[in-house]
Amino acid sequence: MKTTEAGGPRGFDAGKKIKGRKRYIITDTQGHLVGLRVHAADIQDRDGAVEVLTSIRALYPWLRHVFADGGYAGDKLRDAIATLGHWTIEIIKRSDAAKGFAVLMRRWVVERTFGWLGRCRRLAKDFEASIESAVAWVFIAHIRMLTRRLART
Repeated sequence: MKTTEAGGPRGFDAGKKIKGRKRYIITDTQGHLVGLRVHAADIQDRDGAVEVLTSIRALYPWLRHVFADGGYAGDKLRDAIATLGHWTIEIIKRSDAAKGFAVLMRRWVVERTFGWLGRCRRLAKDFEASIESAVAWVFIAHIRMLTRRLART
């Protein structure tokens, strides 16, 4: 998602060089969408993670362990998760000794889901004026993907 075409809330993340909005998702271990939040890009990743985790807490009370990449490391997110319940968070970091591309267990699952969602033409750019509409289109794309998989079996 590189730009917000139709207006609405947007921002700029200097670290990721993203202008517009960012999507925060939580997936299960197979890459199926569990939770989603869309924010202006100027919201820090750790703050966005807390919001998406808070949004799924009532839906999935049995959830106990969360995997995250190195961008979510730190006491701020760990303390926020502790207030939500008995969750543990495991930060998956790339080894300093690794050279080139290396698949990191669990971390690639979310990136793969973003890749699947990116195949939907409507999600190639953020054409939506409202956050609610942007969230709805992500869910529509995911439902479409799931129904196509069911039809193949």
